[in-house]
Amino acid sequence: MIEAGPSAPDALVTRTGGVPLAPPGTEWPCCTSCEGPMQFLAQVVLDEVGGGGGDGRRGVLALFACQNDPGMCDDWDPNSGGNRALLFPLDVLEPLAQPEDDEEAVLVLGAVRAVVLERESEDDYDLAREAWAARSERPQSSVLGQLGGRPAWIQADETPSCPSCARTMPFIVQLEEGPDHRTAMNFGGAGSAYAFACESCGRALFLWQC
Repeated sequence: MIEAGPSAPDALVTRTGGVPLAPPGTEWPCCTSCEGPMQFLAQVVLDEVGGGGGDGRRGVLALFACQNDPGMCDDWDPNSGGNRALLFPLDVLEPLAQPEDDEEAVLVLGAVRAVVLERESEDDYDLAREAWAARSERPQSSVLGQLGGRPAWIQADETPSCPSCARTMPFIVQLEEGPDHRTAMNFGGAGSAYAFACESCGRALFLWQC
C-alpha cells in the first residue's frame, strides 16, 4: 500500500483518513472506557484483498481507535473497547454522520491519503518494503502497509479468533502510521496496526503493536 497523495474524503476506495462510508442509520462508534467518539483511521475495500469469494462484492472494512486521551483507553487491544473494526456491505453506503452532541470533539486525521497497490516478489513484508524503496528511490515511510499476505508482527503473534464461530480470523490489512507525524495515525509512535475479519460471520477485530 503506497501513499499516493490526497483523496476525496468520502471516496469508496482504500484510504486513510477522511470520512467512513457506512449503511444509513449506523452510529459513530464510541470508546467503552471514556465514552467519547473514536477517531476514524482507515477504510479498506475488501475486493482489493486476495482470498475472497468470486462475486466481487465483499464490502468495506472501517477502522477506528480512541484518541481522546492517548494511552488511557487501551486502544491497542482488540477486545478492550478502545478501538473498533466494522464490516459493511457495499450495497448502500453513505458518509457516516458525526455524533451531533460531540461534533466538535470528534478527532480526525489531518490528511486523507489515497493508496496505490504495488506487488513485490518478496513474501516477507519487511523485505518487500525495503525492495520497493530501493527500486522506487522513495522512502520506506511512503509505504502505508500491506493488503493480505502475512502480518509482520513487531511482538508476538496475536492473530485473534472470531468471537462468533471461534475460527482463526483471516488477516486483512497491516497499517503503518504514515509519512508525516503531523497527520499520522497513532500506533505508539513507531508501531503497526493489524486488522482481521471473519466475513462469513460479519465480524472484524483490530489491534496494534509497537
